[in-house]
Formats: sequence, structure tokens, C-alpha cells
Amino acid sequence: MGMRIVPMISMDVHYSSKSYEWETPTDLYSCVERVYHPTLDVCATADNAKCARYFTLQDDGLAQEWEGVCWMNPPYGREIGKWVRKAYEASRQGATVVCLLPARTDTAWWHDYVMGAEITFLRGRLHFNNAKTGAPFPSALVVFKPR
Repeated sequence: MGMRIVPMISMDVHYSSKSYEWETPTDLYSCVERVYHPTLDVCATADNAKCARYFTLQDDGLAQEWEGVCWMNPPYGREIGKWVRKAYEASRQGATVVCLLPARTDTAWWHDYVMGAEITFLRGRLHFNNAKTGAPFPSALVVFKPR
């Protein structure tokens, strides 16, 4: 059997940090809100915050205390592992953190933190509110609950 040559595909979109600007799909967040009632959006802009209380890039959500029920749609760049670790740690301190994450089951952060959480894989590809096309990756809703 011969070797098949496959053209290189850019992976840049999978590691883009522009997700601060990728607003969570309204229908998806409506379901999250009905079930969990988040009161703190830990990773938002003034234009896309899902809760009355939120942290922006300037607030540095990673340096803040997360409490109560939190919503997190983190930047999907190379720093995502820090956000997932923070969500995990916040749950150990008593917070519930509901996260919209790319389903990157092959990453260290997924295995180190997500595997013990409540995971719902989302069918199809999400259409972020301000995106022209669907996401180029599968997504999951991950819930870190206090222990």
C-alpha cells in the first residue's frame, strides 16, 4: 500500500484568540441560563457579556476570584488551558463553572481537567453570533461543579 500525500491544512483557526469577540450563540446560552442561572461571565467584552457581572480582558479574569455560578466562553487560543485550569480550580473552591469549549479530546488540558467534569458534546458545528460560518471544530458544554 503506497503512502498518501495530504496537503497541509492551516490549523491557525483552531488556535485563534479572537474568541473574545466570538459571541456565544443565543439559543445555546438561553438553555444554559434556564438550567444553571449564571451570575458571572468570567471572559467577556462589554458587548458580548452574558451576565450583568463580567470580567473583560482588562480585568484579567484569570487573576479574579470566581464564585457562584459562572459562565465561561474562553479565548480559544493557546492560552485556553489556563482558563480550563482556572475553571477546575474555582470549582474546588465552591463555584460552578459552565464552559463552552472546543472538544479537543487529544489535549493535555482536556485530560487533566475536563475528563472529571460533566460533559455534553454538542451536535454539529456551532454558529457563533457574529461569525459568517460555522465553527471549524466540534464543541462541548463542560460543567465543573463544586465537590
